[in-house]
Order: sequence, then structure tokens, then C-alpha cells
Amino acid sequence: MITAKARAVDGPDQPFRTTEIKRRDLDSHDVLIEIKYAGICHSDIHTAHGEWGPVNYPLVPGHEIAGIVTEVGPEVTKYKVGDRVGVGCMVDSCGECENCRKGDEQYCLNGNIPTYAGVDKYGEPTQGGYSTHIVVTEGFVVRIPDSISLDAAAPLLCAGITTYSPLNHWEAGPDKRVAVVGLGGLGHMAVKIAHAMGAEVTVLSQTLKKKEDGLHFGAESYFATNNPETFEKLAGSFDLIINTVSAQIDIDAYLSLLALDGTLVNVGAPGEPLSLNVMSLIGHRRSFAGSTIGGIRETQEMLDFCAEHNIVPKIEIISADEIDEAYKRVLASDVKYRFVIDISTM
Repeated sequence: MITAKARAVDGPDQPFRTTEIKRRDLDSHDVLIEIKYAGICHSDIHTAHGEWGPVNYPLVPGHEIAGIVTEVGPEVTKYKVGDRVGVGCMVDSCGECENCRKGDEQYCLNGNIPTYAGVDKYGEPTQGGYSTHIVVTEGFVVRIPDSISLDAAAPLLCAGITTYSPLNHWEAGPDKRVAVVGLGGLGHMAVKIAHAMGAEVTVLSQTLKKKEDGLHFGAESYFATNNPETFEKLAGSFDLIINTVSAQIDIDAYLSLLALDGTLVNVGAPGEPLSLNVMSLIGHRRSFAGSTIGGIRETQEMLDFCAEHNIVPKIEIISADEIDEAYKRVLASDVKYRFVIDISTM
């Protein structure tokens, strides 16, 4: 067994504490990664606070992981010691169902194994990237291109792929008008990626306080949704809307912004159910859809796309001692635009 330093939380209202966790000995296809950086995702907060269901505490969150391979199992062929690699939101799946065979392991019909708050194939709880080391089967490790620094790469493993996947699936491109709801950790990546794909990008945010940033990231226009005139002015304007916010919104109002055959895709995951009037869909053959992360193949494609187009998230590096404060700041929308933990401070 491998001992790793980590930061864990013992309950929904508990602060993070220093601890040690055990990582399994390497199986034949396993890779041992020394984690250098781990991003903080809003999903970490939802899970740590027990907002998405029961949690088996103590919990070590973190599914935006960037590091270096330090050991490989005897049958590993994809990676070698010294490689720059990443791990995202899942660490395994059945590999046999229809979705897995298509490369959509994120939609494994038997349930993929999440990087934390899950149970692995050995029957042990999974613990995430707020730690110094992790062991992952090679099929769920991705290669980080040399042109992307490890600290900037970490958020791409969730925020990057969560926005790239729907933009890719719904074919954002030069002939598409794309709106991004929210300019946070997910939203700013959606703007950058959609712009690089050639789409005409608009940001829809509560206020105009981040307008300068949104335009800098690649948006052509930026509107405040707290102004009722916004919804009147933009009615029927977009082919694709990516909703990145993890909060209640008026779905019907946003559906009204779609053109004929347009799609509103939810990637944010609010703690409470959303509702809509089906007439909002019927009137203009609109669609309301959901999307999670991408499969491993698509995640590697996303990383290579970001390297090619020089796309990286805007990040703020913090120490392990600052995780609790970072959580508070994320909840207060006081981050531009992703916190990344320097694991050397663990």
C-alpha cells in the first residue's frame, strides 16, 4: 500500500483536516501519479456538503488532477515514468456495455466509478485529488500536452471537458450562434472553447460586472439577465445555449431565446429540481438537454484542442490550508475563475 498525504472533510459542516490515506498497490495496468495540482470544482463543494445524497465520510474530494507518473504496472503500455498526465471525474467503468464500447464511459450503463465518493472494483471507497498521490488504471489517465502547464491543465479535466463535450456534440462552429449562461469556472471555459470552434458567442450573466472579461475570453456580446429587456431583445436568437450555473433559473425564459431547432443544454447541476412548461419546447421545436463530462477519448481530444488553440483557464493558485476559504469564495462567486491547489503545500 502507498501512503499519501491528503486533506479530508468529516461531515457536511466540517472543515478540512490534514490526514493520510492509503492507495492500493499497483495492479498490472495501474499507474501511480504524483499529484502536482488539483482544481476545486463546485461539484466538490456539493459533495462535501452532502447536497447530492449520502456521503461516506471522511471524504477527500478533487477530480481535476494533474501530475507526473512515478511508477507503472508491468502491463502498462500507454505511459511511462516521467509522463505528464491528468485524471478527471472518473477512474474506471465496466468497459463492456454499449456506451463504454462507444467511448462514452461517462454514461456507463453499469455506472462509472467516480474519482471520489465512489466504490472501486476492489470494494474500497475512492478518494480524490486533494492528496499527494493517486493510483488509476491506465485507461482512465490522459496525457497533458507539453504546451499546457500542469497548474492550468488541472481544471481542464472537469471544467474543460464539461463544456467541450456539449459544444462538440451539438456541433458549435462558424454557422452556430452560441450563448453561455454564467461566466464562472465552467462558463469562461465554454466561451473560450466555443470561440475557438468559430461560433458566434454571447454571454448571459446576471449583471455586467464581468463583461470586460467575457469579451476578452472571446464573446462577441454580453447581456445582463437581471434586465427583463434582455429576454425580449434576444428572443429566438440562439442555436445553442450552454447553461453552466448550478442554481435555479427560469428555464422557460431561456428556452424563449432559442431559434427553431435550438437546444438548451444544462451542464450546471443545481441541488434542487428545475421545472419547465412543455409549451416552451413545442412552439419552435426546441430541445432541453443535459450533458456531463466526456469519455476518455474525447477528454484527450479536448486537451489536444486546447493545446492547439492556446486555451487555458484563468486560475488562482492556493495552498492546501486555504481550501475552506476557497469553498466560501466559490459560493460567493468570488473567484476568477478557478481555484487550483498547489499539492506541494499538502
